[in-house]
Amino acid sequence: MTEITRLFDFPYYQLENHNLDKAFVTKYQGKWSAISTKEYIDKANAISRALLKLGVNKDDKIAVISSTNRTEWNIIDIGVLQLGAQNIPIYPTISAEDYEYVLNHSESIYCFVSDEEVFKKVSQVKANTQLKAVYSFDHIEGCKHYSELFELGKDNDNQKDVQARMDAVNPDDLATIIYTSGTTGRPKGVMLSHWNIVSNALDSSERLPDISTDTRVLSFLPICHIFERMLIYLYQYAGASVYYAEGLDKIGDNAKEIKPHLMSVVPRLLEKVYDKIMAKAEDLPGIKQRLFYWAVQLGKHWEPYGENGRFYEFKLNIARKLIFSKWQEALGGQLHTMVSGSAPLQSRLTRIFCAAGMQIMEGYGLTETSPVISVGMYKNNMFKVGTVGKPIKNVDVKIAEDGEILIKGPNVMMGYYKDPEKTASVMTGDYFHTGDKGEIDNNGFLKITGRKKEMFKTSGGKYVIPTLIENELKQSRFIEQVMVIGEGEKMPAAFIQPNFEFVTEWIERKHKKITATPEAICKAHDIIERIQKEVDRCNTKFGKWEQIKRFELTPVVWSIDSGHLTPTMKMKRDVIKSIHKNLYDKIYS
Repeated sequence: MTEITRLFDFPYYQLENHNLDKAFVTKYQGKWSAISTKEYIDKANAISRALLKLGVNKDDKIAVISSTNRTEWNIIDIGVLQLGAQNIPIYPTISAEDYEYVLNHSESIYCFVSDEEVFKKVSQVKANTQLKAVYSFDHIEGCKHYSELFELGKDNDNQKDVQARMDAVNPDDLATIIYTSGTTGRPKGVMLSHWNIVSNALDSSERLPDISTDTRVLSFLPICHIFERMLIYLYQYAGASVYYAEGLDKIGDNAKEIKPHLMSVVPRLLEKVYDKIMAKAEDLPGIKQRLFYWAVQLGKHWEPYGENGRFYEFKLNIARKLIFSKWQEALGGQLHTMVSGSAPLQSRLTRIFCAAGMQIMEGYGLTETSPVISVGMYKNNMFKVGTVGKPIKNVDVKIAEDGEILIKGPNVMMGYYKDPEKTASVMTGDYFHTGDKGEIDNNGFLKITGRKKEMFKTSGGKYVIPTLIENELKQSRFIEQVMVIGEGEKMPAAFIQPNFEFVTEWIERKHKKITATPEAICKAHDIIERIQKEVDRCNTKFGKWEQIKRFELTPVVWSIDSGHLTPTMKMKRDVIKSIHKNLYDKIYS
């Protein structure tokens, strides 16, 4: 039996233990197309043979840039790793300038792209890099198609050389360099070994719900990020079929088609799903609308393991049959578990979705920890709302005197590529400094209390944890995004991006004479007054020194393209402050 110590061992383990007809499934021209475990391995070996013929050596760097998750990514991944070379995944949405930086910093010699848009950005900078050639998954005029490599590697004449390369790869060898999107400055190249990621997948596997070869997973979070990438290896190990969504905008449609049992999410997505569901409730007739809101209110008080008692569970069963079953149908009808990561999740969303029969297991980790540090699990009483579960096996979590979370384990990175000083700055012995603050309760559950760097002091010397206030404010349907400011100032304040879609509906419903453009909405007295009520509600839950005294609305939609958010949907706080400097000056002048 294959012992898994290197990333390319996963498909061979799957072949021996599960041998799926549908290892990966991707939609092309409107039709789902599957490859078996055997075909997956055969194609990866053909890529390895072709790359050998192209002169790829151990420790060469191969970049992969894909706008969406797709089967080709996994074939290239294994084909590269088997040779002792490294897969350098790059976020598709970053600028051409950042492409150039990552390609040069990593010294990548070949690049695989998904489509024409990505190819155009690479083409802008290719001459300034060490790239020998670019291959595309889509057929693009003027670009080599990656099928050329299958032709080049068709003969088995050098398969023994591939095997020799595989045998020479050690678990502690470098497997990948993942460039963190970064909220400030240039991306950092996080070096992860085969064993960093393999150990994390194996140690996380115990937290999975029961999986069989009939289990369908819907994958749409960027595979270039370690969170989804590690899960894809984990699903291969568990024997689940992975279906790749066509894009974020097609998740609902794809879910209805494939009826997934499991998927990973980020809080921003759950917020959007919840807001859309709530918006539809506005159009329901009398009794149906009252039943809907009754079910939602019931869900907000959900507790695991029947802790609310028999009468609550009786009412919840009614709510599930009448209301929540329709929520499930919108996501295929068979979804039972969602794994949430990347950012803090509002507890009310955890409660409501769990009440609806779709359990949310919130986890915590960083790129530097491969990534999972802790994650919830419903069975064995290892789930608690408001926490990120208990640390996984072999990962040691320690809380420093200042509250910072420190991590030791086989999942901790090798270091930052070409930056030993930066590496040394985040390590104390074997412990990695996460930069996050947290606490472990008496039952061993880890709770994240804030970001060390994001916590600030007002000029009065009072500490403010912005994420706590932001999460409270984002519970309002009027508010899409919010960033609390006030470091060194006399009071906390906030930049708020309204939920323009919901506000537009509110304007129509209330017959307000307001032009429904972002600029007009942000200047309208009625809107400002209404959002002030949301801020006032939030302020009652915090001390006087933490309360938002002033806010300004931003007409710009905060997005990856606008520069407000990283590719993993985290706020770039310094960038947002810089973009809206005029509003900052207006607040504090």
